[in-house]
Amino acid sequence: MGTDFFKLRGDIVCDRLNLRLDKVLLLASGIIILIGFIMVTSASLHLGEGHKNGVIHYPYNQFFHILIGLLAAIVVSVIRLTVWEKMGQWLFLLGLALLVAVFIPGLGVKVNGSTRWLDIGVTLVQVSEVVKLISVIYMAGYIARHVDTVRGSIYGMVRPLALLAFACVLLLLEPDFGAAVVILMIALSMMFLGGARLWQFATLVISLTVIGGMLIYFSGYRSVRVLSFLDPWSVSQGAGFQLIQALIAFGRGEWTGVGLGGGLQKLFYLPEGHTDFLFAVIGEELGLIGVCVVIVLFTVVIWKAFEIGKRAETAGLRFPAFLAYGLGLWFGLQAFINMGVNMGMLPTKGLTLPLMSYGGGSMIIMCCGMAMLHRVHSETVAQGALVLKRDCEWLSES
Repeated sequence: MGTDFFKLRGDIVCDRLNLRLDKVLLLASGIIILIGFIMVTSASLHLGEGHKNGVIHYPYNQFFHILIGLLAAIVVSVIRLTVWEKMGQWLFLLGLALLVAVFIPGLGVKVNGSTRWLDIGVTLVQVSEVVKLISVIYMAGYIARHVDTVRGSIYGMVRPLALLAFACVLLLLEPDFGAAVVILMIALSMMFLGGARLWQFATLVISLTVIGGMLIYFSGYRSVRVLSFLDPWSVSQGAGFQLIQALIAFGRGEWTGVGLGGGLQKLFYLPEGHTDFLFAVIGEELGLIGVCVVIVLFTVVIWKAFEIGKRAETAGLRFPAFLAYGLGLWFGLQAFINMGVNMGMLPTKGLTLPLMSYGGGSMIIMCCGMAMLHRVHSETVAQGALVLKRDCEWLSES
């Protein structure tokens, strides 16, 4: 691993002119970011009072987050995927170091009772978002190197999960149960797509489900969240308050919504309307039609991620393929959980809506993930063109 690390300089290439973007993916993700910015603006104008920039405080910051995210995406898009493959293990160690760093006084920032953020000056970065991306890269590299072991024995599945479990323990200490669940679900799903046997996959899923259930049962606040999710009206002024207000928001929206900026729940009742519960604000102001548009856009993004991964796998690009699968799983799982929480289908968890919710670290990391998807598409197309060129040269010589 050490030797590979010092060979990376030759793998970084600035080939902006040759980068091939997937137009459908670019359009869908761009519309998601645009709708997200508009809805964050609508949901946060009243929260800006007292801040330096006044009512535009949150929209201004979110625009800055998007700009930084796009700049980061440009940088990521011109780096060859071999770099990420070789750096996977180093990045995982970096992720562990960041998870430890949040507990160091002066570095970690506590928000709403949880120590999940690092202050990097220009913005607060939620470390779990960084670790999610790193976990996808690490798992893609592991499966690419050990695909036969993953398919042949349960040890091949347990080995990377043991390392990820250590990261999840640190996440639980923050506490961030939702991020730990997402990371483990992504890892298991990636190994299933890598060809793991069904009985091994089912055994690990059942085992992790039992462990998760025990963590919920023996943790007071998690148990309260589950119980309030099952019957939020029984604790309408307590743990069920936020969910009830979100459901009221969806109910007020009906088919076409009350109109952009016309929502009431965000003003007086719905906490975190610009972050975790932005989807409820969309439901109130844009109605069922707006909700369906957002769901369709995320469906397109996930579909394109798996399509890109399938084409890469067909071309024999194993790491890029599993990287695309992992990114698609990440976007899909996080979006599904966030929407499920907003609509009362899942217990309340602090997960953002990808590319839409307010937050600098989340926006930047998600943009980087999107850039990697485009990079997989670009290298797959280039590989196909190279194979075609070689075939034509062989035919001409024949």
